Order: sequence, then C-alpha cells, then structure tokens
Amino acid sequence: MDTNARRIDHYLGHYGEDHRHPVNQRIHLWCVPAIVWSVIALLWAIPVPVALGMPGLWAVLAMVAALLYYWTLSRRLGSGAFLLFVLMGVVCELLYDAVGAAGLAWTALAVFVVAWIGQFVGHRIEGRRPSFFTDLTYLLIGPLWTLSKLYRRLGWTW
Repeated sequence: MDTNARRIDHYLGHYGEDHRHPVNQRIHLWCVPAIVWSVIALLWAIPVPVALGMPGLWAVLAMVAALLYYWTLSRRLGSGAFLLFVLMGVVCELLYDAVGAAGLAWTALAVFVVAWIGQFVGHRIEGRRPSFFTDLTYLLIGPLWTLSKLYRRLGWTW
C-alpha cells in the first residue's frame, strides 16, 4: 500500500473514532455537506473584479485547492468530491442568479450557522470533541469521510 493510501486511511480512521455514535454520524452526514456548500456559497457571493472573472471565482479557486489536496489523498474520493463541487457550484450559480449576491450570502450564512449547531449537538451526544480541535486538517477530511460512507454503501473503494 502506498504512503498516500495509508494517509487517507489514517485520516478517515481517526475521524471515524470521533464519530461512532449513530446519531452523531447521521447528523454529520447532513451537516458536513451543508457546511461545505455554505462555505462555497459565501465565497461565491464575494464580489470579483470584472477584470479577474465572473462571480464565483473565489469559490472555484477554493474548490480547486481542496481538490488538489483530495487528489493527493485518494483519486477516487477526489473524483467524487469534484462531482459534488460541480453540483454545489451549479446550485450557487442558480441561487446567485435568482437572489443576488446578498441573498446567496445570507442563505449560506444561515445554513452555516444551523449546520454547525447540528455538528456541536452531535458531538455533545457523542461525548467527544470535534476532530479539528486537534488538527485543522480534519476540516478538509470531514467531507471525504462523508463521501467515503457513501462509497462504502455503494460497494466502492477509495
């Protein structure tokens, strides 16, 4: 097994240790993607100078950076994250067109706050601190953990 495969297994295993309670797992399976979307949407709402590009540029740059990191950990999970990022970007663009930057930002902020409250409720039920309290890398691992749960359910490997 190569070093990167061991690293993703280590990260997912450690993250899983902090998320064993079934209620906490279910909360995370909903709240982690909601938080990811809300961060993308908040970045989408930041104005972009016309000379640099279109609305959403900052979000796209953040997604590319995350995808480059994910790709080093697991090409299969990185590919799945890419598809989810595209879907989230489409949702952001549609909402941006429908309600404008301010409407998108307020919606994203509300989702962000509610989802983080859910996360902390889940950890209260779990009786364990969130993984990112020990290593901020786990803020990027959470989305891969939720994606790995979907892969497992579908019988796929990463």
